[in-house]
Amino acid sequence: MGSLFAHLARRAPANARREVETYTREIPELRFLDRAPRARARTLEHAMWLRRRTIELSPYNEELNEDDLSRIASMGELRASAGMSLDAQQRVLHVHTALMLREITEATEAESGGDVDELIRMMAWFAPQSERGIDAYRQGFLRVLRRQHSYTEQVALLTRSLLNGDPTSAELAAAVGMELPERCAVTVFRLPERPTAGHFLESEIGVLVKSHRVPVMWGPEGGDGSGELIALFPLFSGAAAAENAPLHPVPGLLPDAAPDHLPDLAQDFARALGRPCAVGTATAPLPELSGALDRARRISRAAPLHRAPSRLRPHTLADVFVELAVADVPFVDDWIRTVARRLETGPDLLGTLDAYYRHDMHRGATASALNVHTRTLDYRLRRVRELTGIDPGSTRGVRTLSAVVTRRVSGAWR
Repeated sequence: MGSLFAHLARRAPANARREVETYTREIPELRFLDRAPRARARTLEHAMWLRRRTIELSPYNEELNEDDLSRIASMGELRASAGMSLDAQQRVLHVHTALMLREITEATEAESGGDVDELIRMMAWFAPQSERGIDAYRQGFLRVLRRQHSYTEQVALLTRSLLNGDPTSAELAAAVGMELPERCAVTVFRLPERPTAGHFLESEIGVLVKSHRVPVMWGPEGGDGSGELIALFPLFSGAAAAENAPLHPVPGLLPDAAPDHLPDLAQDFARALGRPCAVGTATAPLPELSGALDRARRISRAAPLHRAPSRLRPHTLADVFVELAVADVPFVDDWIRTVARRLETGPDLLGTLDAYYRHDMHRGATASALNVHTRTLDYRLRRVRELTGIDPGSTRGVRTLSAVVTRRVSGAWR
């Protein structure tokens, strides 16, 4: 055995202890190891065993055998059975891999550079065998998750793993019979009052998840009792996507466009929720879903609250970019709110303006939607002009009053 491998053998006990100490310091879910001697001893034993097998196999470029992989998988099963989350599991793998690489570097430096051939042999072994070991660990972890969790709970785990960029998402998707697309429309359904999450995911929403193969999860509950359902509507590449693409797109300048099938899917989910909601959506490739979630969440908070199916639709950045800008400038938002207060004297002026702009200022369609005569509609529009000094049909009116209506209907001024 060369000097590099001998040094790693001498340092194995200390390095294994350092790994356990790093877990307890950096991973909140493993801090219990400081208070659980048996669990700590087992974790330390596993860390020592991995290093011992590395030193035994790497000089001769021998692979981890089936018994080795089964033992690694059993550690994944043990941690999943103890309730470790997917996020913590991914962090464990990251810490372990980083420390092993650090130990190789330290050994090389301690041996004054060591034998280059030894270092090359070690790294040539480490990369493929680490990948096999990590795969075995994940397989063991996921086997327990599949036994412990219902179908919809597994779907929620898949959704969270996709949003976090967790590599286990491929295995989770296979477990629930879903195909991972190249892109997703991250869609947030914002609800003023969050329903009982378990009931909805196991019943109404659960049925849609199974039929449409859509990953969904509940987002964090708001301090005001509000909630959000997050859905990752798949966007597969192909001719259909190409047909809907702009003829001359300008990279970086065009906001997200809602795919043609998205409104129907959103209607189905909103109808199952059975309560008013606002829907925001943003598209992105799988590695960028986290950023798309942030955009979709902000859009949903600016979008109007409506009950399905009559008015609800998924809003994109192009629909509410004015309201998003207004929300970020308090003195502008205060001015917009002052205009809204002037319209509260009625009769139903804000509702009238909402219908007026939703029907592209077409008087006949607006009057029909409101179930009033066109003369009544004209009277209300004149009343808006009298109260605000702004003509609803003018350029200024569209810019100002449409923002007033959307901010009010979104529930932003509760």
